[in-house]
Amino acid sequence: MPEIAAIVRSALAERRATGAPGRTTPHTFAVGNEWSVADVVCTCGPGDRPFEEQHAEHAVALVVAGTFQHRTRAGSCSLTPGAFMFGNAGDAFECSHDHGHGDRCVSFWFDPGLLEEVAGDAGLSGPVRFPQPGLPPHRETADLAARISAAALAPGAVCWEELALVVAARSLASAHHTVNPFARVPSPADQARVLDAVHHIGDAPADRWPLVRLAREAGLSTFHFLRTFESVTGVTPHQYVRRTRLRRAATQLLLGQTRIIDVALDAGFDEASSFTRAFRLEFGCAPRTFTAAYRHQQ
Repeated sequence: MPEIAAIVRSALAERRATGAPGRTTPHTFAVGNEWSVADVVCTCGPGDRPFEEQHAEHAVALVVAGTFQHRTRAGSCSLTPGAFMFGNAGDAFECSHDHGHGDRCVSFWFDPGLLEEVAGDAGLSGPVRFPQPGLPPHRETADLAARISAAALAPGAVCWEELALVVAARSLASAHHTVNPFARVPSPADQARVLDAVHHIGDAPADRWPLVRLAREAGLSTFHFLRTFESVTGVTPHQYVRRTRLRRAATQLLLGQTRIIDVALDAGFDEASSFTRAFRLEFGCAPRTFTAAYRHQQ
């Protein structure tokens, strides 16, 4: 399977070779009536000063590689792979890379009128705004994250208009039905320790990552690390590792004819049956059913 973080590593290597400043580069996937979607690669790091920007439209972005901090009127959060970033038209925002270099997002932008139409059709009432700055890797959006990741790796095989409308509806519903998981803000030092652990997990998700190992490597007590990790990422370490494995496995299944046992072993599961049980719990159906439904939608 193509490695989704490879493009970030390549862009960072080019920056180091040329001495260029950090920058954000969007590559448009598709543009439609009142919506657009792009592959956005950022090469900024801790030495780059963040600056305030403004959303011209409503924005939803899936983080597919790297980490960054997002500050907006709705709150602040650290975003990791599998998390969604939200932005409201007209709102100022700031993204920074205090604890790592580079990231990659698949970013959707929506005209306010389109989002109002989607919200009305979905039965959502009240102002059409995202009430929080983002959403962690959650079970209710796991299938959507896998579908977007697969689309980023094979953009020519996707009906982007349909996917954009699904992203709009699902993002609004999830944002309004989920309590803000980023309400507690840990110290910058603790955030750095947790995000360092996130990077290690992302480099080798199939490894064994017991809580005691993660806490020891972070230099924190087990309980303090557990509480801090959940505050920073919105999920527990066990949930994060499991969802990282399953999201990558689902993306791999959507992209090819790989056997389920091979995907299971690559994801760190000892056998296909345990992988299938975990997959069904996360995505609501068996791997074959999930893949068949995706191909039917294409």
